[in-house]
Amino acid sequence: MDHSKQPTVRDALTARLPHRRTALKWLHWSLVPLMVWFTFMTPEIVLRLGGQTLFQVHSVLGLIFVTLALLWTADYLRRGLAGRPGPKLPPWGRRLHRALHVTLIWGLFGVALTGFLLGLTSATVLKAGGVLPIAPALNLPKANEIAGLVHTIEFYLLAAIALVHAGFHIWRHFRLKDNALRIMVPRALHRYL
Repeated sequence: MDHSKQPTVRDALTARLPHRRTALKWLHWSLVPLMVWFTFMTPEIVLRLGGQTLFQVHSVLGLIFVTLALLWTADYLRRGLAGRPGPKLPPWGRRLHRALHVTLIWGLFGVALTGFLLGLTSATVLKAGGVLPIAPALNLPKANEIAGLVHTIEFYLLAAIALVHAGFHIWRHFRLKDNALRIMVPRALHRYL
């Protein structure tokens, strides 16, 4: 009996999952509103506008953001970049394409890491989403201050890089006419591009 032709459990699971590019599109577009939220809604603003209730929502969004960031980093570490630079890009554009994508992925990981360091150095146990302890609280005030500063600067640098990334792909789409935007948007929006 030849067992080599029987599908494995892995094959069965893989057949039910979306294609990698489709999954990454969903991940990409799920992160965009979260990036916008965290760019403008700092913990201080959240507490002022909605108190503890809105802060809990903010915390849940943070947990979702970190989960997506870590999934993207894991995918990158396992399979490399999914995006290809495209044949119309000049050599400098190819280098920029790779640099932007790698910087975004590692930047997302860095934001998650410094968020963990914030929890680790905190005076009290911080819980992501109000339920998941981020780390044991070591009560290191100076280290917490530094972690908070690095976390904030890193996030806003990441947001700036995301804007450069978006501008680069918009430029590609309209200047080089290489359909860069059509590749990344859901199929329902293709008719508008």
